[in-house]
Amino acid sequence: MKSHDENGDAAGKRPGRRPRLLKAAGLTLAGALVLGIGAAGWAYWHLNSNIKSVDINSALGDDRPAKSVTTPTPSGTASPLPTEAINILVLGSDSRSGKENKALGGGSSGGARSDTAMVVHIDAGRTKATVVSIPRDTLVTRPSCPLESGGSTAVAYNAMFNSAYAVGGAVCAVKTVESITNVRMDHYIEIDFSGFAKLVNALGGVTVTTDEDIDDDDSHLKLAAGTHTLNGKQALALARTRHGIGDGSDLGRIGLQQKLVKALLEQISSTNLLSDPTQLYTVADAITGSLTTDTGLDSLTELMSLGESLQGLSADDMKTVTMPVVTAPSNANRVVADEPEASELWESLR
Repeated sequence: MKSHDENGDAAGKRPGRRPRLLKAAGLTLAGALVLGIGAAGWAYWHLNSNIKSVDINSALGDDRPAKSVTTPTPSGTASPLPTEAINILVLGSDSRSGKENKALGGGSSGGARSDTAMVVHIDAGRTKATVVSIPRDTLVTRPSCPLESGGSTAVAYNAMFNSAYAVGGAVCAVKTVESITNVRMDHYIEIDFSGFAKLVNALGGVTVTTDEDIDDDDSHLKLAAGTHTLNGKQALALARTRHGIGDGSDLGRIGLQQKLVKALLEQISSTNLLSDPTQLYTVADAITGSLTTDTGLDSLTELMSLGESLQGLSADDMKTVTMPVVTAPSNANRVVADEPEASELWESLR
């Protein structure tokens, strides 16, 4: 039989374990929080540093079309919507730099062109969008463009539209679009081959429906007419296909690209990324790792702000059109803007 002192000592030891356990649990939780915050901080830094940018505003100066007119914000509005429309030039670059891009596109690293060009116009209320594709084979007057190395390019007449990017990069692409449309490009976004493929894979593929069989030796895509879920490499091939459909012109490829853009938006909106942090990070890494933007969108915060303003926009709210063109008189394999229809379209986006 234990003495009173022995019972007291024994009783004292048992309660003493609880503070030690709570302390250990507290240290573990604190450590997890520190690691979590550290991981989140590293993830933000990594995603932010992924984004490459070009200072287009400084390069082009003030000799540009006017910005969209700002609409006054109604008084008493709790959460005011953006007050001006924005126009974003989106380019799909066929850059061959890096092993992944070479594997998907082949060729040398010095031959980058803008295979896809879309002007995305978003209305002031962020409730509707119009996507205008510019055929890469359009003959334009390419303006003189400043070069990063100094000096400038010469004005070129009857030049292919996509040559602007080839000779002067993003700055010349923006200046050429503004020159032929007289519409101010508020932002610039460029995505490369491997980034596009990674994005599609990170989303688990993209589902599209084709109206005819596709068999293109250049893009290496073979698809029977119907609905297909494509992986990244297949989706990229679809975006590049032109010879296996219609008359083999760039206009047929544009139709596929527009269909693909809508399908991607539908896939993103139907995927609950917030419930899967790993997939969310994979998607964010794929997007930021493949982007080149203007300096107004070159941070994760700025991209997220733009994305949040567009969260009510669905694929059904997006209209896709192609700049009106006709066959060029000088070359049956090229096109020129069909006037006055082309000018009327651009006027509607100012």
